[in-house]
Amino acid sequence: MNDKEFTQGKEEIFSKTLRAGRRTYFFDVRATKADDYYLTVTESKKFTEDDGSFRYKKHKIYLYKEDFEGFQDCLNQATDFIFKNRGEEVISDRHQADYNSEGLEMAVSEELVIESADNFSNVVFEDL
Repeated sequence: MNDKEFTQGKEEIFSKTLRAGRRTYFFDVRATKADDYYLTVTESKKFTEDDGSFRYKKHKIYLYKEDFEGFQDCLNQATDFIFKNRGEEVISDRHQADYNSEGLEMAVSEELVIESADNFSNVVFEDL
């Protein structure tokens, strides 16, 4: 069953859109057959074909009320981790001419080794 069949006849109760460059995020509240509410989050990314035409690639997740708290907790933990370890500044090779992706990857690898050192004993990565 595709998304169109799954959502056919299900009216949107509430909808918010977040545009982020080539991506657009849709947050839609819909009703089940039992008239309970659930949330769909859709990422839509615009692609340009060789002939100049456009197509959109979409990814959708469905969130039900019983999962909201756990989902929100995980999202908050993940975003807190990112801000704590990389700050709020956006680092991108499109925005900074002196961006060094290899240096960033090395820093991430070293940080992960340090953070996970308690879980392993006497692991020497050069020997692998």
